[in-house]
Amino acid sequence: MRARLRRGMALAKREIVALSLAARDPRVPWLAKVLAAATVAYAVSPIDLIPDFIPVIGYLDDAILLPLAVWLTLRLIPKPVMAELRAEAERRIETPTGAAAAWAIGALWLGLAAWAGWAFIPWTSGS
Repeated sequence: MRARLRRGMALAKREIVALSLAARDPRVPWLAKVLAAATVAYAVSPIDLIPDFIPVIGYLDDAILLPLAVWLTLRLIPKPVMAELRAEAERRIETPTGAAAAWAIGALWLGLAAWAGWAFIPWTSGS
């Protein structure tokens, strides 16, 4: 069960990366580009159509709407183009390139924490 879930998550990740590539590919029809961009934006967005804290129906948008949007978008993209995009997505997933961005974001957070500590220390001294 756990192996099937991991495999499904890996496939979903590959499809989302492939759709993000499809949204920028000139060989993809414009309607498919728009749907691909909207699907990827919804998939990576922390904001859901129905909030997850609502019992049962909160997860239905993730379980039904997202696969439906992926399926519809894939139907509009030519199969040979999508095969190339999937191969490119697989290559990009295997070779992560976001280390510099991760370090920059970490440095930004540390800088903000240091500034907040420096800015608010006089308020906590009790004088």
